[in-house]
Amino acid sequence: MPTMLPIVKPGAVSLADVLPDSVAALGGRRGRLGLPSARSVVVVVIDGLGAHALAARSGHARTLVAARARNIDSVVPSTTAAALTTILTGAWPGTHGLVGYRTIDRDNDRVVNQLSGWDGLMVPETWQRSTTVFERIGNGPIAAVAVGPAKFAGSGLTRAILRGAPYVEEDDVAARFAIAAERARTERTLTYVYVPELDKVGHRDGVESSAWTAALEGLDSAVAVLDAAVPRRTGILITADHGMLDVPHDSHVLLSQHVDVMAGVRHVAGEPRFLHLGLEEPAAAVAVAATWSERFGDSSWVATRDEAIDAGWFGTDVSAESRDRMGDVLIAPRRLIAFYDDRHGDVPGRRMVGQHGSVTPEERSVPVIRLGAWRQ
Repeated sequence: MPTMLPIVKPGAVSLADVLPDSVAALGGRRGRLGLPSARSVVVVVIDGLGAHALAARSGHARTLVAARARNIDSVVPSTTAAALTTILTGAWPGTHGLVGYRTIDRDNDRVVNQLSGWDGLMVPETWQRSTTVFERIGNGPIAAVAVGPAKFAGSGLTRAILRGAPYVEEDDVAARFAIAAERARTERTLTYVYVPELDKVGHRDGVESSAWTAALEGLDSAVAVLDAAVPRRTGILITADHGMLDVPHDSHVLLSQHVDVMAGVRHVAGEPRFLHLGLEEPAAAVAVAATWSERFGDSSWVATRDEAIDAGWFGTDVSAESRDRMGDVLIAPRRLIAFYDDRHGDVPGRRMVGQHGSVTPEERSVPVIRLGAWRQ
């Protein structure tokens, strides 16, 4: 049976507060996270470090779990392109426009990948609609830099969400943290460090695997070294873009086996845990949503675009451009299933074990961990 849509509370503390509050602390002001003033700040985003998975492996992450922490919500959908953009702009997906992993480009009648599919029809500097926190810092007294793997330097997503800050390439996690610790010796510096390695292990092996636990242990040790290396009055804030859960292979829903509900669907975007369905006739959204709800309502939340916006899924300020990139109908699993459009052949993504994107607590709840001068 269909279930009521989860409501995203307007004004709740979220990932949108992480970088703006860190900047405020450098100016001696307290934001919504209540961060005390700091001489320098290091913000670490560990991709895929969900609050639920961390709690379940607390014995393997003693530095992280011993620190002062709280859990906050990621965005909807709980996926990297949308959530990282929110962290780095302070805006929700309905405002900044990156509303999922793969989104609908109606002007060019196609689906585009917002992690790796940037091209001349999708210019990063204008496709991502919000100014970044780094751009707002500008040429003021705070010096900012982003540190991450070399493969992301100059990528479309980097140009879209990190504009305004120089990008320092470093493939080794410990070396990234060493750069951050060294920069923290200079007053009024903001260093953003991106750590995608845990997410990669989670997708490949699952968050319940020994490989993920080992990767978490390694990161925890590296964080302990960072915490010991920064000078006094350096605030360290560690968070994540989303959580993750393991979806069994035999729980995959193959759309080739449900061709009847695909009637009128022109584009399938989003990701396996959060589908965006673009319709041939958008006016048919209510009817299509009813058909999908009858078929999948016992395992997924099914909403028209308007219903999802009214439920606050994409924030309180949804632009016309962002609306246009959303599906006319949205499917968000609430049980351990994942949707795959295999109508044109096998889908390589089916090899993934750990998945995310939906609005469940396992996928949306992320930790905000305070170390350094913010430990107490």
